[in-house]
Amino acid sequence: MTTQSRIQPMPVQLVNQIAAGEVVERPASVVKELLENSLDAGATKISIDIEQGGAKLIRITDNGHGIHKDDLVLSLSPHATSKIHSIDDLEEVTSLGFRGEALPSIASVSQLQLTSCWKSGDETWQLTMNNSQASDIAPAANKPGTTIEVRDLFFNIPARRKFLRTEKTEFSHLDDVVKRISLSRFDVDISLRHNQRVVKALRAANNRLQQEKRVAEILGPAFIEQAVHMDFDYEGLRLWGWIAQPTFSRSQADMQYFYVNGRVVKDRLVSHAVRQAYSDVLFHGRHPAYVLFFECDPVMVDVNAHPGKHEVRFRQSRQIHDFLFRAIHKSLAEVVAGNARSHDYQHFSNTPESEHQGSVVSQADTSMAPAGQYSGYQPAQSSMPFAAAEQRRAYTAFAPERSQSLAAQGNEAESEEMPPLGFARAQLHGIYILAENAQGMVLVDMHAAHERITYERLKTSREGEGIKSQPLLVPITMAVSAKEAQLVEDNTEIFTQLGFEVDRVADESIKLRQIPVVLSNSDVETLLRDVLSDLLTHGSSSRIQQELNEILSTMACHGSIRANRKLTIEEMNALLRDMEVTERSGQCNHGRPTWIQLSIAELDKLFMRGR
Repeated sequence: MTTQSRIQPMPVQLVNQIAAGEVVERPASVVKELLENSLDAGATKISIDIEQGGAKLIRITDNGHGIHKDDLVLSLSPHATSKIHSIDDLEEVTSLGFRGEALPSIASVSQLQLTSCWKSGDETWQLTMNNSQASDIAPAANKPGTTIEVRDLFFNIPARRKFLRTEKTEFSHLDDVVKRISLSRFDVDISLRHNQRVVKALRAANNRLQQEKRVAEILGPAFIEQAVHMDFDYEGLRLWGWIAQPTFSRSQADMQYFYVNGRVVKDRLVSHAVRQAYSDVLFHGRHPAYVLFFECDPVMVDVNAHPGKHEVRFRQSRQIHDFLFRAIHKSLAEVVAGNARSHDYQHFSNTPESEHQGSVVSQADTSMAPAGQYSGYQPAQSSMPFAAAEQRRAYTAFAPERSQSLAAQGNEAESEEMPPLGFARAQLHGIYILAENAQGMVLVDMHAAHERITYERLKTSREGEGIKSQPLLVPITMAVSAKEAQLVEDNTEIFTQLGFEVDRVADESIKLRQIPVVLSNSDVETLLRDVLSDLLTHGSSSRIQQELNEILSTMACHGSIRANRKLTIEEMNALLRDMEVTERSGQCNHGRPTWIQLSIAELDKLFMRGR
């Protein structure tokens, strides 16, 4: 550009190619945009054909309502759409696409052919775009819905084509897009072929069992077997889906799918709420896995906050954050030891993708069985000492407060039923409890299990008694920003509930007068600054709660059964029964599993029985 250059409008082709720089990053971007268009068109069946990772061909066919003949050319014009017509529509948008950028951007960097039949019309029409030049509209073989072919992506921009990765890498990105879309719409048949080979053939899922089968097929059976189904409603907000138990954690955040009104998003507020909900149970450095669907009034969400629409902006972020945290936290709290899933998803897996940590059993549904009420298992009697009825009587004597609940089962049923974690048979090296249940063998880390039980009891006791505070001999004056000082003023009641007395004393100054007794040896000034930073960023903070819990966790660790302590059968059974009614008992305070299940089938496999 020289100093003599004058301002002039850019050619349409150049405008579209610049826009394509944001919309069309790689073949996966094309598939995402076209799939979203198909879903917006009401499609219930979508087929995807790919060649050479999408660089040579992307063909997507759907049975949606199609495009009218008179709108074919317009559909390939910039910013032309049927989805919004005013600013009010934008604020309440429910469609996945709404900017009218995708098709013209794709057409500007590829050879595109659009074939469509309008609703239930009798005529099908075809339009071809080559380097943004449209052909005449011509009749085509009658077929309901729309077919879009994208050939030779970036053929006219060699620099962009040069940056495409290998065929395998590009198809991997494309496959991830199909996974995300497939998880978002259980009601749609989706098939994917690559180089004439069928990769996915997902049937529509009309009930929860079918949905879980689809999730198992996409993410692997280990995820759904280790997952807790949840469904929470509150004042127009709904969160439902599946969250993996903490023992099924990941080294990377690569199995996290969150949808807002059907749109997949990656949002910091959501990530923070989920991490906070898992903070008490997840091993350090690990990441939770989940497939969650959040539904709310579209007015509460700004979906036009990011060029790629990957991020959204919530208009009531604090309310949303608290709702997400409480819903997930409650679901995790309701997980108790021994409630195993009854469905087998193994045969739905194509390629296992999970980091299955040993043989940690699926432990939960969202129901929590009361003490002494066990599922009606009927295992064969063992020849080992302490038959089931004898152990039950021994436990009743050891824990009289539960004897009435156990007795209510009836003598006849009592001789047959088996509690979820079964009954103790032996102690191994003073560390592990070996128990037998209806499924097979249970191994329990007795220190980890007792540590979690003690920790939960300490938390319950603290919640009942409240947080004891002590005044500082010399109040701490802290210089903060005006926004942080205002946060202190607005959240005085919350700080008081957590044992702090902190006041705003100037525009940019606060004074800390009182702190919780248990934090007397902590760096409370740094803690308070971190809390204010969280409040500014996320609208809430759990740092004080986490600090208090850390202290209780240490107390629980020191107050729990130590290794090499010999336990009687009665004591071991008492520990098993406590595990069955204690929240989050599947993992210790540090996120390690407290027990694992080895089924008879797994034991047979180890010994190669039945071969």
